Amino acid sequence: MVDVWLPYGKTEICARIPARNFLGSIEPNEKPGVPDPKAEIERALREPMGSSKLDTILKPENKVAIVVDDATRPVSSHAMVMPILNELNAAGIKDENVTVIFACGTHRAVEPKEATLLLGEEILRRVKTISHDCKAQDLVYVGTTQKHGTKVYLNRIFAEADIRILTGDVCFHYYAGYGGGRKSVMPGVAGEETIKHNHALLLDSNSRTGILEGNPVHEDMVEAAKLAKVNFSLDVVTNSKGNIVKAFAGEVEQAFMEGVKTVDEMYRATVDRRADIVIVSPGGNPADLNLFQAYKGVDNALEVVKRGGVIVLVAECPEGHGNSVFYDWMVKFGELKTVEREIKRNFVLGGHKAYYLLRALQNHQIILVSSMPDYYASSIFKLKTARAINDAVNEAFNIAGKNARVWAMPYGNFTLPEVKALEEQGISVAS
Repeated sequence: MVDVWLPYGKTEICARIPARNFLGSIEPNEKPGVPDPKAEIERALREPMGSSKLDTILKPENKVAIVVDDATRPVSSHAMVMPILNELNAAGIKDENVTVIFACGTHRAVEPKEATLLLGEEILRRVKTISHDCKAQDLVYVGTTQKHGTKVYLNRIFAEADIRILTGDVCFHYYAGYGGGRKSVMPGVAGEETIKHNHALLLDSNSRTGILEGNPVHEDMVEAAKLAKVNFSLDVVTNSKGNIVKAFAGEVEQAFMEGVKTVDEMYRATVDRRADIVIVSPGGNPADLNLFQAYKGVDNALEVVKRGGVIVLVAECPEGHGNSVFYDWMVKFGELKTVEREIKRNFVLGGHKAYYLLRALQNHQIILVSSMPDYYASSIFKLKTARAINDAVNEAFNIAGKNARVWAMPYGNFTLPEVKALEEQGISVAS
């Protein structure tokens, strides 16, 4: 037997797997955070990609809008905004001509306590901050994307600024491929109908985690950022502890694509085959606080489980399902075709999780080990349940057969595996 320890909430639990069945663990190749995040960001600002340095494009009379992530993103924007403010001041721009916009997309406004955590008291004292409202009456139309016909309406303060600066973090994203860069414009500071039209493109088969080429959601976001005439962008890549690994500044697309390379180096993992069973943990607290967050591990595990295979999801979920729209769509629609129709008709953020879960359940069985009541897990979310990890493993073998092969993914939310044949990896295979 092989003992495989998997994060579960703030502790770990052990799965026992017969050695002859076990293929191994698929884990990320994380990098440590830089010792001095401020120095790393200042370096990126001094060495912009595809763009002049920020101080050379500024004039003292400019009105500047800086877009930062809202409270749903784990990155502290303080580390990015303060060096930018220093650059603005050095160019003669007064704090009173700077507005920081929280990129709320369709999310609620940022609360004062959250703003303090994100930006720090000094920045809040110095510059004006607003939360973007996607339903605002004074949104500005900047054009329509050519390829997908999305009418782009943007926050007025952002659109009318002389200098528009984006900040964010590059990471994997369900349907945009990666977060960061252009995503600060759409959905970040875009109107509700603009966002809905863009997000309905997630039904395309190329709208997937880690995919940019041919991804319509990404293509549409890139076009929107061009229509917005963004002047400068600053992105960071963080590790799973939230520590900044590297910063990238300059032209939106170039800075973003460099960030993508770093994310891939850390979180893509290549394996040589699919398994019959994948045992996945999102990575423990906070990644498994609720099913809404924990499902990301399942989505990544789908890359390495056979059609008809079994996924064992080990996620404590002390907060239950974690998202009312996710729950409501599972109750109200409950079937994949119905959810697809609703996404086209009236997409609401949260509904995408119902879509992904129902799509996964078409060809796979999912066994949940959690603290969630069985009623919710099985009746609402259509999952099999087990109270103990090894009960779930035994049930998986009952379904997949005693010769089933098994992968483990201890940090599923942070690992994107891909299957490549041994020949593709440059390993010769005897005929």
